[in-house]
Amino acid sequence: MSRTASVTSGPYAPPAPARTLTAVSADGARLHVEVHGSEDAPPVVLSHGWTCSTAFWAAQIRELATDHRVIAYDQRGHGRSPASPACTTRALADDLEAVLAETLAPGERALVVGHSMGGMTVMAASERPRFREHAAAVLLCSTGSSRLVAQARVVPLRAGRVRTWLTGRVLGSRAPLGPVTPVARRVLKYATMGAGSAPERVEACARIVHGCPRAVRHAWSAVLAALDLDDRVRRLEVPTAVLNGASDRLTPPVHARALVAALPRCVGHTELPGIGHMTPVEAPEPVTAMIRELVTTHVTGAASGHGATPAQIKEGA
Repeated sequence: MSRTASVTSGPYAPPAPARTLTAVSADGARLHVEVHGSEDAPPVVLSHGWTCSTAFWAAQIRELATDHRVIAYDQRGHGRSPASPACTTRALADDLEAVLAETLAPGERALVVGHSMGGMTVMAASERPRFREHAAAVLLCSTGSSRLVAQARVVPLRAGRVRTWLTGRVLGSRAPLGPVTPVARRVLKYATMGAGSAPERVEACARIVHGCPRAVRHAWSAVLAALDLDDRVRRLEVPTAVLNGASDRLTPPVHARALVAALPRCVGHTELPGIGHMTPVEAPEPVTAMIRELVTTHVTGAASGHGATPAQIKEGA
């Protein structure tokens, strides 16, 4: 996907990076990496979700790069990272380790933020030596560790075998998404965003999701359908905050609550009313505010002395 797969103007247009580089994963997969902001600023690493790209973080990058070093990368097969036959949670963890090794100095600590499959990437890497070396804290946005298909609510039926089967067929479809049309926007909004999402936010998400190659979308859907990272969550020992949208149909709030209960060092849980799955795009201000607070508390090591703690940040507060 090129930048033409994202909006080209406004707050959701991807900012130009200070530099780009390539991280090489354990199996040789090459990952597109962008660095925004000053090299001597506190680092934040952003890991996006299924069918997305670095463009998904445009609002966060634009705001944070003024005083942070923001590192964003395309998951394999997404954005500008070439597709790979290895689609596994192990590969996701390998890729995150490769990005950390390529962009951070030995012993340098960063806030690692994962949205959806990006959060699953963090969970998968929880026991990895390089992750533990570099992760000062974690923010998990709109994600879960298991039972994704069974608990998703994108199909408007009562929970049970029929809904689970239909959900698996919908999310795992090989069909092309086609151009971004009014109908396509309505479908994407229903499945992934809150009812009150502004048109420009729906458009930004639709451009990104529709830009993902259908073979890549299908391959990773199988990984998500079989996901079981519950044990890895219990080994995510760095301070971790959890954020979710109360109206999320893809990873409903039950997932966030399970993460909060399982995490060894949960430092806050924020549920945003009226927000769906695409939290960084739907609610950029509270997501960015939480990132800033976590960096101040856990990366720079100094209390901010003002503002809310992660557990207190609410939409519109």
